[in-house]
Amino acid sequence: MGNPSGKMEVALHGGLWDGVVEQTKMAQEKRCDPLLWALQLSSSLSSAGVTLPSMEMAHLLVSYICWDNNEPIMWKFLEKALMLKMVPPLLVLALLSDRVIPSRVSQPAAYRLYMELLKRHAFTLKCQINGPDYQKVMKSIDAVLHLSEIFGLQAREPGILVVEFIFSIVWQLLDASLDDEGLLELTPEGTSKWSIKCPDMDIDTFDRYNEKKIEHHERLQNMNTTMAVEIIGQFLQNKVTSRILYLARRNMPTHWLVFIQRLQLLGSNSSTLKNSQTLTPETLLQLTSDTRIVLSRECKTSSFQKFHAVMAFGSLASSAGLCHGASRSALWLPLDLALEDAMDGYQVNTISAIEIISGLVKTLQAMNGTTWHDTFLSLWIAALRLVQRERDPIEGPVPRLDARLCMLLSITTLVVADLIEEEENALSNEMEYGSINQLEEKIFCGKRRNDLISSLQVLGDCQGLLSPPKSVVSAANQAAAKAMLFVSGISAGSASFECINMKDTPINCSGNMRHLIVEACIARNLLDTSAYFWPDYVNGCINQLPHTMPYQAPGWSAFTKGVPLTPGMVNALVSTPASSLAELEKIFEIAIKGSDDEKISAATILCGASLIRGWNIQEHTVDFICRLLSPPVPADYAGSDSRLIGYAPMLNVLIVGIASVDCVQIFSLHGFVPQLACSLMPICEVFGSCIPNISWTLPTGEEISPHAVFSNAFALLLKLWRFNHPPIERRIGDVPTVGSQLTPEYLLLVRNSNLVSSENTHKDRNKRRLSAVASLSSPEPVFLDSFPKLKTWYRQHQRCLAAALSGLVQGTPVHQTVDTLLNMMFRKISRGSQSLTSITSGSSTSSGPGNEDNSLKPLLPAWDILEAVPFVVDAALTACAHGRLSPRELATGLKDLADFLPASLATIVSYFSAEVSRGVWKPVFMNGMDWPSPAANLSNVEEHINKILAATGVDVPSLAAGGSSPATLPLPLAAFVSLTITYKIDKASERFLNLAGPALESLAADCPWPCMPIVASLWTQKAKRWFDFLVFSASRTVFLHNSDAVVQLLKSCFTATLGLNFTPISSNGGVGALLGHGFGSHFSGGISPVAPGILYLRVFRFIRDIEFITEEIVSLLIYSVIKIACSGLPRDKLEKLKTTKNGMRYGQVSLAAAMTHVKLAASLGASLVWLSGGFGLVQSLIKETLPSWFISVHRSELEEGSGLVAMLGGYALAYFTVLCVAFAWGIDSSSSTSKRRPKILRGHMEFLASALDGKISLGCDQATWRAYVLGFVSLMVGCTPNWVLEVDVDVLKRLSKGLRQWNEEELALALLGIGGVGTMGAAAELIIEKD
Repeated sequence: MGNPSGKMEVALHGGLWDGVVEQTKMAQEKRCDPLLWALQLSSSLSSAGVTLPSMEMAHLLVSYICWDNNEPIMWKFLEKALMLKMVPPLLVLALLSDRVIPSRVSQPAAYRLYMELLKRHAFTLKCQINGPDYQKVMKSIDAVLHLSEIFGLQAREPGILVVEFIFSIVWQLLDASLDDEGLLELTPEGTSKWSIKCPDMDIDTFDRYNEKKIEHHERLQNMNTTMAVEIIGQFLQNKVTSRILYLARRNMPTHWLVFIQRLQLLGSNSSTLKNSQTLTPETLLQLTSDTRIVLSRECKTSSFQKFHAVMAFGSLASSAGLCHGASRSALWLPLDLALEDAMDGYQVNTISAIEIISGLVKTLQAMNGTTWHDTFLSLWIAALRLVQRERDPIEGPVPRLDARLCMLLSITTLVVADLIEEEENALSNEMEYGSINQLEEKIFCGKRRNDLISSLQVLGDCQGLLSPPKSVVSAANQAAAKAMLFVSGISAGSASFECINMKDTPINCSGNMRHLIVEACIARNLLDTSAYFWPDYVNGCINQLPHTMPYQAPGWSAFTKGVPLTPGMVNALVSTPASSLAELEKIFEIAIKGSDDEKISAATILCGASLIRGWNIQEHTVDFICRLLSPPVPADYAGSDSRLIGYAPMLNVLIVGIASVDCVQIFSLHGFVPQLACSLMPICEVFGSCIPNISWTLPTGEEISPHAVFSNAFALLLKLWRFNHPPIERRIGDVPTVGSQLTPEYLLLVRNSNLVSSENTHKDRNKRRLSAVASLSSPEPVFLDSFPKLKTWYRQHQRCLAAALSGLVQGTPVHQTVDTLLNMMFRKISRGSQSLTSITSGSSTSSGPGNEDNSLKPLLPAWDILEAVPFVVDAALTACAHGRLSPRELATGLKDLADFLPASLATIVSYFSAEVSRGVWKPVFMNGMDWPSPAANLSNVEEHINKILAATGVDVPSLAAGGSSPATLPLPLAAFVSLTITYKIDKASERFLNLAGPALESLAADCPWPCMPIVASLWTQKAKRWFDFLVFSASRTVFLHNSDAVVQLLKSCFTATLGLNFTPISSNGGVGALLGHGFGSHFSGGISPVAPGILYLRVFRFIRDIEFITEEIVSLLIYSVIKIACSGLPRDKLEKLKTTKNGMRYGQVSLAAAMTHVKLAASLGASLVWLSGGFGLVQSLIKETLPSWFISVHRSELEEGSGLVAMLGGYALAYFTVLCVAFAWGIDSSSSTSKRRPKILRGHMEFLASALDGKISLGCDQATWRAYVLGFVSLMVGCTPNWVLEVDVDVLKRLSKGLRQWNEEELALALLGIGGVGTMGAAAELIIEKD
C-alpha cells in the first residue's frame, strides 16, 4: 500500500484515504475527543486491511496539519496516533522537521509542539527499529530528508539511515538555533545545508500592530531557541544518541567537522545558552571535545572487564625500574632486541632504522597504553643500554662502538624528531581546518615535545647508563662545558670547544651521555638552550674563559671564516666533526667546484669525524657523500669518456673512506644502502671497463689505477647484499625472506621506490631526505640493464653458485685471459713446457710459464678479468687436488691474483662457496705440512666455546671426535682459509678482509662440524687480537648443525627473560638477563658465558630452515605461561586462587604479576619471530601455525594447568599475535610494508569468524580459545583500530554475532563501531538494542 516512488506527499484521491481525510475533518469540526478519533480510525483502517503503523497515514496527517489545519486539536490527533502506534514516530518527526523547522518563525507554537514530540519519541528508538516496516520507514525518511544525498554515503542500510537521521535532527536544531541568534552568518559557509528557512515565509502572519501578540510571539521564539539548544545537549548526553553521534563522528568526519565548528560557535557566542538553567556553555564545549562520548566500556561481562584490567598497566613505575629486572619496563624489550639486532654487521638493511624504530615505538606505545613521556624515556634507555652493552667491544670485522653511538645519538634522535613532527603536523592540519577547539589546542599542542623534555629530565636519574665510553669522554665533556659557559653568560666560539681541556676549567664540568643526547636534540630543534638550566644539568658557573684556551685554532670556526684548506686545516677538520649543516654545505661546495686537490681534501673531510662522530649532523654527511658519488657533469666537460673518469681521485677517497664496517653500518642505519648501491654501480661499470693504462696520483703520493678504483667500489658494492649465498635462498611459504631479497635488482627497486613516493612523503622527513638524494643523483628510475658489464658478471655469478662451472671454449678471448692469468699466478713454477691449464683440464696448448716481469700482467679491463677468474680458480684447485700444485703454491698464486685485481676476491669467494655446497671435493688433512695445522689452538678454542655456551644448556660436540687424527677441511675451504691468512691485519687490507671474512664464516658454517672451529683456530694464530670474535663465530655454528640446539637456545631466552629459574616469580630476568653485557674477554678476567639473546641474534641469520621456529616459539610461550601461572604452586593450591581488590592472589602470586610476565613472554616471542624471518615468517605464523595449533589437541599441556592457565594462555597468544602483525606491518599506514597487512588480517579474522560460526572444529581448550578471541579483538579495538577498517564487513558482523552469543555485547559493539560505514548500521542497531 506504500507509495513505491517514495514521494513524500500522499495523493488524496478517492477511496480509502479520502475517507480518512473526511473522517478527520469531521472530528476536527466537531471537536471530537482525540482518543476516540484515534480508536475509530484505527478500527476502520484495520478493517480495510491497512497495516499499522502506516507510513501513508503519517504523510497524510502531517500534510493535513501543515499548514491549512494547524490547530491545537490536530496536534492532539497526531499525538494520539503516535500513542496508539498508528504512524511511525521517526517518519512523523522527519516529516515535521522538513515542514516545521523552516516555518518556526511564523509558526512558533508548531515548532514548540514539534520539539515536545522530539523529546518524547527521538530517544525511544528500540521499539521503533523492531517495527514490522523498519526498513521501509527508514527509506521513506531518507527520501524526506535527502540523507543519502546530503551525507554522500552509498550504503542505505536502515541502521546507517538511523545514524544519519539522528545526526540530521541535531544538526537542523543547531543551525536553526544559530540562525535564531544571528550567528549562522558567522559560519564559514554562512548558510545551512538544511531547509531551515521558508523561502516564501510571510513575516506578517500575525498582527504586527498587536503589541501583546508581538511580545508573546517573541517570548515563545526565545523559549523555543532555549529548548532547541537544551535538546541538542540531551542528544549529546543521552547514552544511546551520544553513541550514535559517535558513529557519525567516526564515519562522516568531513560533515562532523562542519557540525562541530558550528556547535563550538554556539557554545562560545550563544546568549540563550548563557541563560539556560540546564546546560552551560562550558558543558556544551566539553561535550564537543570529550572523546569519551563513545562506545563506552561499561561492560557487564567479567571476562572482558578482566582482560582490560590486567592488560592496562599504566605508566612506568620508576626510572630505576627501567634499568633492572623483569619490571614493567621490560615490556619495552622488543626495542632492546631490535636495536641490538641492527648492530649485526652481516646484514645491511634496505629500510632506514629510523622507519623501523619509529614504527616499533608507535606499536609499543599503543600496545602498552603508555604516555609519550614513558615511551621516550624507554627509547632513550634502550639506546643507552645498547651503547653500554659493548662500551669496550671485541675486535674483528664487525660493527663496533661507532655504529652504536650512531643509533643512540643520531638515529634515535631522528626517530623522536619524526614522531614529534608527525603530531605537530596533524595538529597543524586540524587547527587549519578548525577540527579542534581552543581547549583542545591548549591541552594537546606540542604534547610529545613536552613529553620529550620531561623524559630527558628524568633520564638524569639513570646515572648507571649515562657513563660515557672512553672514546666519547672528550665529546661529553665539551657538551657539558658548552652548557656551563652558556649558563654563565660567557660567549665562546666553536673554536673554543674544539680545543677545550677539562684541566683548564676551574670547576668540574665533566659530561655524560645525557649531555650528548641533549646537544643532538638541540641541533635538530627538538629542544632549545633552556635545557641548560635544568636542575643538576651543569655543576655550576664560571666567570671567564680559561686563559689557556686559544683564541683562534685550526678548525671549523676558522674554516668558515675563510682560512684555506691547508694540510693542517684538513687534518683538523678530519679529526673534528662539523657542528652545523652550514659548515658541511661549504665543504660540499668545495668538493663540487674546487680544484682537484681541494675536491680530494673535501672528500677526506666528509669521511672523517663528521661521518663517524658527527652525530648532530650525521644524516647530512651521509647525504652529501651519496651525492658526491654521483657528481654532476662539469661545466667545461666535452670528452667522450664518462664524466666519472675525471673524478677518479675524489671518488676513490670517498669509497675507501666509507668502506669500514662501522661506516657501512651507519649508511645502513640511515637507510642509504639502496642509494649507495645505485651510486656505486655506474662507478663499477665505468672503471671496470677501463684499460689500466692511466693512473692518478693522490696528494699523499699514492698512485691509483682504474683497477684500484674499480676494486674498491666493487668490494663496497658487494657488501650491500649477501652475494656469496645461493640465488634461491630459504623461502617461507610464498614469501622470500629479507636476506634473499638483497640482490642488485632489489636494491635498485627500493631506490626507485623513493623516487615514486616523493609526492607522498611530505609528512616524513626521513623519506623526504631519501627521496631528495635519489632525485639529485638520477631523477629517473635506474635498472640493472643500465649496467651491462655488471649484469653479465652478476648472471655468471648466479650460474656459478647454482651449477658446476662450464662453458670455457678454447681459443676464445676468455680462454686466452685464463691462460694469461694462470701464467702470471704460477710463473715461478717449473713444469716443463706445459701450462697449468693443459695439465689440469686439457683445455689449452699454451707455452710454459713466462718471464717474471710486469709483462705477464694483462692490460685488460677488470670486467674481462673477472669473467675469467672462475675458470682460473677451478684450474688451480683441480691442479692442487691432483698434486700438480702444492697448497702453498695455490695460496700464493691466489694471493697474487687478488693483489693484481683485488676485486677478483669476490669471484674467488663465489666459486669456493659454490664448490663447498656441492660437496664434490675430498677433504684435506690440516697436518701442518701440506696445509696449516690448527692443533696449537684447537683445544683452547673448544674450551672457550664451552664457556660461551655455558648459559644455554647446549651440549657442544667434541672437537677431538677423530682421536689423534689431524683435522680435515674440504679442499675449497682449506684453500680459501690459506688465502685469507696471507692477508695482513692492517687498514689497507681491511676493506677486502671485511668482504672475505663473512664469506669465509658462511662457507665454513655450511661445512660439517667442526670446520668452523678449525678455521677459527687457524685464524687465531694469525690475528690474536681477533681471538674473541673468531671463537664466538665458531660457537655459533653449534646451532647450525643441530635444530635441537636452536630450540634449547630459544628456551634459554624465555627462561632468562622471565626469571623462571627463580621461584616464586621475582624481579630477576628482563633485558639484562636476556642480552647481558654483550660479549668479550674484558669481563671477569676472561671470556664469560654469553647471554642467550645475544647468541640467538647472531645465529638466526645462518639458519636455513628458519620456519620451524614459529611452532617452537608458540610451544615455548604456552610452556612459559604454565610456569608463570603455577610458579611452583601445587595444582590444588592453584585452583584456590582468590580474587582480592589487588587482583587474584595466593601467597606471592597475583594475576597482575602473572599478566606482566605473560605479556613479557609474548613480546619476547613476537620479537623473535619478527626478527628471525620478517613478514614472511609472521605470515606463516598467521596463516598456518596458529590455525593448526587451535585445531589440534594439546592434552599434555592442559594436564599441567588449570582454568587460569588456559585463560592466560589465550591472552598470551592474542598479545603475541597482535604484536607479530604490528611488528611486521605497523599499526598504521605510514610504514612501507603496511599495504600487505589487510590480506593477512582478513584471512585470520575469517578463521576466527568461521570458528565462532561453528564451521571449524577446534581441538584446543575452549577457555584458551575464548580468551584468545576476546584478547585479539580487544587489542584490535583498543590499540589498532585502523586494522578493523581493513577487515571485510561481513566478517566483522559474524564476529560481532559470535561475541554476542558469548554475552560479550560491549566488545561486539566496539568492534562494529570502528568498522567503518559498512558496520555503522549494525553498530547503531546494537546500541539501540542494548538500551
